[in-house]
Amino acid sequence: MSALEPPRIRVIATGGTIDKVYFDAKSDYEIGEPQAGAILHEAGVTFDFTVESVLRKDSLQLTDADRALVRERVIAATERHILITHGTDTMTDTAAVLADIPDKVIVFTGSMLPARFRQNDAVFNVGCAIGGLLVQRPGVYIAMNGQLFPADRVRKNREKLRFEER
Repeated sequence: MSALEPPRIRVIATGGTIDKVYFDAKSDYEIGEPQAGAILHEAGVTFDFTVESVLRKDSLQLTDADRALVRERVIAATERHILITHGTDTMTDTAAVLADIPDKVIVFTGSMLPARFRQNDAVFNVGCAIGGLLVQRPGVYIAMNGQLFPADRVRKNREKLRFEER
């Protein structure tokens, strides 16, 4: 890739609120189709990307085996730039499993509200994550609330519904 050539990006979708579909009857939900691809298409991005749906789970339901699967998919990806959409509750746990993967820029993002809601933080978070992918050196990062954090130095503040440096 030259300095002027945009990167190819692989989006790995694991589920989480960003992909949730809610039903009115019982305020129940299920994880739907990955929304990152639709967000990128609607934004009119000019780089190539592939969306791979690896899991469709709430992050509180992820197991060590699920995290190992995400790791395998990141390692197997031919792309150097990886965007992972993930539930916010255990995003840092999965990021820790990927910490030693060399030569890839990996950025996690998600949302506090489903991307399908009219008002949501998903579009902004995906945009911030893409920006991070384009400028960061290899490593693992989390893009939430308008900031890009090294994954090992961030935590979710559940009371304030935001991510912050720890």
